[in-house]
Amino acid sequence: MQLALHPLLGLAVLSLAFPASAAERPPASARATPARPNLVFILTDNQGAWTLGCYGNPDIRTPHIDRLAGEGIRFTRALSSNPVCSPTRATFLTGLIPSQHGVHSFLDPKFMMGPEAYNTLREFTSLGEVLRDAGYTCGLSGKWHLGANLTPSEGFTTWTTKPDGHTREFYDQEVIENGAVRKEAGYTTDLWTRKGIEFIEQNQERPFFLFLAYNGPYVLGGMMNNRARNRHAESYRGKHFASFPVDAMHPWQHANKQFHNQQVAIERTAAEVSGVDDGVGEITATLKRLGLEENTVVVYASDQGWMGGQNGMWGMGDHFRPIGAHELMMQIPLIFRQPGKIPAGRTSDLLVSNYDFLPTILGQLGLGAKMPSAPKSPGRDFTAALSGGRPAWENVVFYEMEATRAVRTDDWKYVARFPKGPFELYDLKRDPRERFNLFGQPGTEEKRTELARRLDDFFVRYADPQYDIWKGGRSKAKRHAE
Repeated sequence: MQLALHPLLGLAVLSLAFPASAAERPPASARATPARPNLVFILTDNQGAWTLGCYGNPDIRTPHIDRLAGEGIRFTRALSSNPVCSPTRATFLTGLIPSQHGVHSFLDPKFMMGPEAYNTLREFTSLGEVLRDAGYTCGLSGKWHLGANLTPSEGFTTWTTKPDGHTREFYDQEVIENGAVRKEAGYTTDLWTRKGIEFIEQNQERPFFLFLAYNGPYVLGGMMNNRARNRHAESYRGKHFASFPVDAMHPWQHANKQFHNQQVAIERTAAEVSGVDDGVGEITATLKRLGLEENTVVVYASDQGWMGGQNGMWGMGDHFRPIGAHELMMQIPLIFRQPGKIPAGRTSDLLVSNYDFLPTILGQLGLGAKMPSAPKSPGRDFTAALSGGRPAWENVVFYEMEATRAVRTDDWKYVARFPKGPFELYDLKRDPRERFNLFGQPGTEEKRTELARRLDDFFVRYADPQYDIWKGGRSKAKRHAE
């Protein structure tokens, strides 16, 4: 008999010398290896890459995510094609941009629960459906925010989620489990981790896809005025955070004004980021305990970027008027790990987008031929970068939210807003913080014309007319900035 620490609660519990359960037994040498690698896709909510230690943050403790990056490949220039939750999640799962899947902004609660609820991805083939058809068992633990939240869809058969998309707090919150709404008294970040571990244990003998969609760190709304309550809260109390700049509020700031330069909001951010990191550690420890590390691709990403004071900005693109397209609203963490298949300790400076995720992950799983062909995704397969090579690649990505669109190349960014602007043009090589808008400045006419043409050509090629807002199309979500 011995005392052990419960990994989530930190409490001493009795560990008896009973035979190991099926969920805990070490892998037998005769155990058949699944035909294809498993996938654990960890997606966080509203997290800038800069909040992680492996992306240079000196203040916030993220040892497990940093270790994940050290054991795989970290993309230093991964950008999201939109700055809010529902559209970016739809893009990760379908490889389509908002002007194709029609979700331009975050969905109203009425589309998630009640008589108007419906699955906004129902007309598309998404990642879970492709993997289900290839023999995978698919499970969701965490935030969905794509409609019809009560009912498993898109290839998932295990389904624990939230009734809505907004996070008001992380304690005493409603969750959906087994098709019913109930109250979760504890820390929901721990709940998603616990349910993810259960799913892995129950499906370790077959190929599985776990979509572990944390609604943390979130760091928006009224909760930012509340002190953190998780196991990291006290250690961050009163700490100076050099990574959160103190700057005058940007004149375009529309929401979140009360959080600027506020210590309680910064401490809450740090604690929730570290809370997610704990969950990543528990998931990776589970894979190791079950002997599944080498046959499991783990991906860590966020749905969109987030700003915490840089350039006087707090939040993402929809918190600004006009809607913003700043680099840190776009930049997301993106890490891939699969020991033995993805070389450890590498970084890539490719400009990649979340619309590149679906063709890439299918390629890594050996299912590249199953990439949906209609509508045609703008996504590109960068699996060569995962194995240590460099794919034939053009460093350019595109971005849109409602009437705001942007194109980002190696050294330049052009932002256009339909129909009358304002427009922005940045030389990112000389001005990486986007402090000096060069639009209209003498000597930039040729570059501006080139980027405007590239932006137009991209949307002419890919946008579905019914969802092309610049040409009178509609959105499945409520418009927030006309």
